[in-house]
Amino acid sequence: MQIILMHSRFTQAKSVTLSSRHVILATFAFLLVITCCAALMAALTLKLASADLPVLRDLVPVAAASDAGNKDKFMKENLAAMAAKLGEMQAQLIRLDALGERVQGLAGVKPEEFNFKELPGRGGPEVTTQPAKELNMAEFQAALAAMSVDIEHRSDYMNVVETKLMGFKVQSKLLPTIQPVNVAYNASGFGWRLDPFSGRSAFHEGIDFSGPTGTHIVAAAGGVVVAAEYHPQFGNMVEIDHGGEIMTRYAHSSKIHVKLGDIVKRGQHIADIGSTGRSTGAHLHFEVHVKGVPQNPHKFLSAGANQANLSALNQK
Repeated sequence: MQIILMHSRFTQAKSVTLSSRHVILATFAFLLVITCCAALMAALTLKLASADLPVLRDLVPVAAASDAGNKDKFMKENLAAMAAKLGEMQAQLIRLDALGERVQGLAGVKPEEFNFKELPGRGGPEVTTQPAKELNMAEFQAALAAMSVDIEHRSDYMNVVETKLMGFKVQSKLLPTIQPVNVAYNASGFGWRLDPFSGRSAFHEGIDFSGPTGTHIVAAAGGVVVAAEYHPQFGNMVEIDHGGEIMTRYAHSSKIHVKLGDIVKRGQHIADIGSTGRSTGAHLHFEVHVKGVPQNPHKFLSAGANQANLSALNQK
């Protein structure tokens, strides 16, 4: 490359010839100057930063402030997400507490034995042999998510338990386990006996309770009245279907207080003791049938008495 130089002070034009070597050297020198200037500016910035001079705060670019703003925004977004998750967990815990109290009532657990609203006691020695581990944000969020899933699973399990206990409670109320009359004397038991009219051996399909005429007869369990009529053998008779192929019969009453199709509750007044039909005196003839087969009513009444005694002991 040839460069021609012209000036009024020159008597004639001058020329300078540049080779490729000259161009490379010039470029290298230019880059060296730029690098030195950058290093000088960096050193000056660090020195001013260590001195915390006001001029630096005015001259330094706002990159640091921008980074702080981004971090603050990130923290706020994470806190908002964590607050929302915490609100969901609190709602789940309130629901679980209410469900636990219902299950507690169905299971007969005393409130003082297990209080869902109080934290359980915890403790133990602090282990110092292992180094303490601090949770980072990701681990903390993962722990919250795992706890939320665990609470949901526990809630589903408690719902299943509540359904089962409710079924057991309903079933127990449909079992004829309370004595239908408030008298202590049992005139005749279940099984083979001498018939009071013929004197021959005959199977007695129920039990007899002697009592004054007009004594209240109550339903041994809840159910539907399937018969409320006069029978040649049983006299004024009431039959109640309790579901599960269980039926009870109340015979020889003086008066019937229910009608066919009525839904009766456990312990409801349904008739009065009398001596109608094939009877030698005022009494209640009580039968329990399961799948059409007569059963000993004492089995059911004894189970009810034992349950009542157990409940009375638990309340003391």
